Amino acid sequence: MAKRVGIEVSLAIAEAAKLARADVVAAYPITPQTHIVEHLAKLVADGEMDTQYIPVESEHSAMSACLGASAAGARTFTATAGQGLELMHEVMYVASSMQLPVVMTVVNRALSAPLSVWGDHSDVMAVRDTGWIQIFAENGQETVDNVLCAFRIGEDRRVLLPVMIHLDGFYLSHVIEPVLFPEQSQVDKFIPPYQHPMPLHPDRPVTMGAFGPPIIYAETKKAQEVNLEASKEVILQCWDEFGKTFKRYYSPVESYHSEKAKVLLLTMGSFGETAMTAIDKMRGEGREVGLIRLRLWRPFPFKEIRQAVKNAEALIVLDRALSFGGPGGPVCSEIKAALYGEDKKPKVIGFVGGLGGRDITPAGFEEIINRGIEISQKGSENEFEIFGVRE
Repeated sequence: MAKRVGIEVSLAIAEAAKLARADVVAAYPITPQTHIVEHLAKLVADGEMDTQYIPVESEHSAMSACLGASAAGARTFTATAGQGLELMHEVMYVASSMQLPVVMTVVNRALSAPLSVWGDHSDVMAVRDTGWIQIFAENGQETVDNVLCAFRIGEDRRVLLPVMIHLDGFYLSHVIEPVLFPEQSQVDKFIPPYQHPMPLHPDRPVTMGAFGPPIIYAETKKAQEVNLEASKEVILQCWDEFGKTFKRYYSPVESYHSEKAKVLLLTMGSFGETAMTAIDKMRGEGREVGLIRLRLWRPFPFKEIRQAVKNAEALIVLDRALSFGGPGGPVCSEIKAALYGEDKKPKVIGFVGGLGGRDITPAGFEEIINRGIEISQKGSENEFEIFGVRE
């Protein structure tokens, strides 16, 4: 029987890692992620979690420790945020290219300068091409569920890839929500023991991450891309089995009142739930609007995006990161690329908002939708608009 608990989402993530029986946790504190690794330290110190807890001197070291642990066959977990994620950056490529299924929760945070500890998607967009599977959560329950799924997905022998679970800093990480925790026996059945096919062991030496001259490098990157794309089938299978087991279902692209809607708004992360309030109000007024929430960021769900928006006349994309000197937001750019060449597609309008943790209220989302409709009908001199900037 699942247990319903009122708990801070960061602490719930630590409890999820405990339920998954993580063997190794490499930990370094950074706001707004710190509560995750603090609670893990307490669980280990209190004897509630049989885990090797490694406090390190930096996030770079944390990911490096994760590499060694995972390569030796240990179920490995870590967490970070913002600048900590960027300090890990170079090591993250090693985890994916060496097929080490590390699970990491990223409490998304704005990047300096100016210094900000508040949440936006600057950090995740900076690491989008590191070869990791990446999933966005909207609330505490979705975060816990997908942390469990992350171990199941990444450790599948058809995948063997690291997985990031993204949640918005403070908006989600520091709030107390009701969360259903499954029984340990259910989780043990859902997540089989991790068995790396070629673990590091002194009795059976193997080479990992060896020098790759130009004559083989392109082929290794091609194989890595094929593997990441193929992981999507396993992700869908995992979500399907999770739904059948725990009665909560997930998909790469999730819709809200989008059927027959002429105008769609696309969001990622916790802002989707705020946007729902605006959608409800506008639909109550007879407006044909709907919401699309992009959950699977990598591998990118081309098929599902095209299917979800094909009948809309306008698609308004809200980015929470700015691609400096480019066409606006990274998500909008990828949506446009995904729809390029499609015979039936909506006009795509890009907005950037919520930077550095700035709120977007339901009224703000309504304003974004109305302005997006205006741009779709009359056009604009700008490639994109930043919402809420004071003149």
